[in-house]
Amino acid sequence: MATRWHRTIRRKPSKKYQDILPIYWESEDYKALWNECLDILLHWIDCGIEIFRVDNPHTKPFYFWNWIITKVKEKHPNVIFLAEAFTAPKVMQQLAKQGYTQSYTYFTWRNTKHELIEYVEELTKTELREYMQPNFWPNTPDINPFPLQGTGESKHMQRYVLAATLSSSIGIYGPVFEYMLSDSLLGKEEYLNSEKFQIAHYNWDVKNKLTTVIAKINYIRHNNEALQQTNNIKFCYVENDNLIAFYKWNNAKTNHIFVVISLDAHNSQQGTVQLPLHELGVHAGHHLEMHDLITDNRYNWQNEWNFVELHPTLPFHIFKINK
Repeated sequence: MATRWHRTIRRKPSKKYQDILPIYWESEDYKALWNECLDILLHWIDCGIEIFRVDNPHTKPFYFWNWIITKVKEKHPNVIFLAEAFTAPKVMQQLAKQGYTQSYTYFTWRNTKHELIEYVEELTKTELREYMQPNFWPNTPDINPFPLQGTGESKHMQRYVLAATLSSSIGIYGPVFEYMLSDSLLGKEEYLNSEKFQIAHYNWDVKNKLTTVIAKINYIRHNNEALQQTNNIKFCYVENDNLIAFYKWNNAKTNHIFVVISLDAHNSQQGTVQLPLHELGVHAGHHLEMHDLITDNRYNWQNEWNFVELHPTLPFHIFKINK
């Protein structure tokens, strides 16, 4: 854990919050302060707001969050709280334990096949799966990750499809992501033209290949239960380290999704991928229809090992497996 945390620290931009008044949350009159915070939340909920992205919750007492989230949930159980906290792993985990519905994660800095598999396995195969709902963000309003800086469609498609298929909860900071506005401050993970310091105007009618792909992926997520959960996942062997493959399923085992993604934004990549026949409950030779939900192409696979090739123009397959 320490090694991963040090890596994250080096890649996280340093910030000074000079425009925020530090509040003493444990003063003698803390009850009045906490109740006022609760009243503010309830006011916005009455206005129709049901999702709150909480900035830097780790700088406030844990028991404050336990109290206020519990109070809100008593009246409004469907309200979602997202912990926007890039900090030490144990602190992020404790926020989830205190009641946060979703949590920021280190996905933003996980890029290689090994890093991605190791991190998703940690989230889904350890005790974290019991209390932490990970939210995967390719970028955030504060962070313009180095791998996205100066890159084009392929890298943005790759990062979005990774987030959207590995995790049931995702987010992007748009439209800078959608329009690939990734110019940065030299040597920093900061946007050159940050909206924190200026008002930006966008033409919301502009469409491009990336926005089309994002819309299609979102439609696929909406219509496939296997992509609406995070923990049911099995990574599948493919000998090429530039290709990552995994199988996802719903609890009823009625919806089966097989995803292959190229991690190379510049070159075609090919390899032989192993289908999880045992998990699918079939044997070699059984006919499987692999329906690519992006292109609508259909392939007949009946062997455990199958050839795939991906090009930067569309660096992924999202297959629905029809048995």
